[in-house]
Amino acid sequence: MKQLIAIKTRCFFKLGLMLIAFVTYMSQALAAHPTKYNKELDGFDYPFTVKTFEFKSQNQTLKMRYMDISSDTHKGNDENAKPTIVLLHGKNFSGYYWERVANDLLKKNYRVIIPDQIGFGKSSKPEHYQYSFGQLALNTKLLLDSLHINKADIVGHSMGGMLATTFAANYPNEVNKLILINSIGLEDYGKYAQFKDVNFFYNSELNKTLDKARNYQIKNYYDGKWNEQYEALLIPLKGQLAGDDWQIVAWNNALTYGPIFSENIVARFSEIKNKTFIINGTRDKTGPGRGWLKPGVTRELGNYQQLGIDTQKRIKGSTLIELDGLGHMPQYENYEAFSKAFNQALNN
Repeated sequence: MKQLIAIKTRCFFKLGLMLIAFVTYMSQALAAHPTKYNKELDGFDYPFTVKTFEFKSQNQTLKMRYMDISSDTHKGNDENAKPTIVLLHGKNFSGYYWERVANDLLKKNYRVIIPDQIGFGKSSKPEHYQYSFGQLALNTKLLLDSLHINKADIVGHSMGGMLATTFAANYPNEVNKLILINSIGLEDYGKYAQFKDVNFFYNSELNKTLDKARNYQIKNYYDGKWNEQYEALLIPLKGQLAGDDWQIVAWNNALTYGPIFSENIVARFSEIKNKTFIINGTRDKTGPGRGWLKPGVTRELGNYQQLGIDTQKRIKGSTLIELDGLGHMPQYENYEAFSKAFNQALNN
C-alpha cells in the first residue's frame, strides 16, 4: 500500500514538473512570437465601435477611423445626443486611450467623438502626405460635417492640443469650448531647436524598441514609476513593432514631427475667442527638440510651470488649472485629480 502511494506521489510530481515546463515553454513561445498588428491595428480592439469616414485629400482616398458614442447611441438609439465633445489624441497614442474619460462623459450625457487622425491608430498611413495642423483640423471638420455636428467642445492632449488650438483658431464658430490638457506647442520649438530633415526622425523611429518607448515614458511621463495600466498603453506599439508594416508606420510617425517643429502655435493663441481651459500637470518637462538646440540657446524647454502661466496670458479670458506634482499624462497618473480639473472645465 505504501509502495502504491509512493508511486502515485512520484507520478503527480512528474506531472507537476511537466505542467510547469509546458507553461514555461508556452510563455517563452508567446514572448518569442508576440501578437502582430498591421499598420491599421487590425485585431486590436478599441473600447467602442470603430467607424470609418472615407474622404479625398491630397490626391488620394483616405480612411479616418473614429468612435462616435453617447449614452443613447451606445444602446443603439438617438445618435444626435447633445452636448457633443471631441477628444483629440497625442503623438504617441491614438483614440483608444480616451476610454475612461469617454465613459465618464457618457454618464454626463455627452455625445463623444474620438477620431484617429490620419497617420495614427487605425486610420490610413499614406506613403506621401503633407502633414500640417491646418490639414488635420480640416480633416476633423470634414468628419464632424459628415456627422452633422455644428458645434462641439474640443479637447486636445499633448500634440492634440496643437491640433485643438488650430481647430479653434480656424473654425471658431464650430467650437463651444476649448480644453487643453498638457498640450505641447506652448512654446515655439522651431525658434530654439535646429531644423531636422524627416530622415532624422525616420531613422529614430526605425530604431525604436518597446524598451526604448517604455523607458522614455517612465522618465518623461510618470516620474520614474510604472504599472500595468501604463504598460497596457504600449500594446498597439508592441504589436506594430512585431508586425510587417512598421516601416510605413515609422514613416508616418516621422512625417508628423514636421508640423510640431515648423508651426508656431503660440502665435495663434491671440486668435482664440472661445472659452478656454488649460489643464497642466506642472511636473511635465516635455520639450521636443531639447536634444538638438541651436548653438547658443540656453532656454529650458518644457517648463510647464511657467508655460501654463504664459499661455493663460496669451489666450484672452482663459482659465489655468494646475495639477501640482503630475506630469504629461495626468489622466492616467492620477485620474481623481485630473477628473476634478476636467469637470471644472466642463461645468464652467
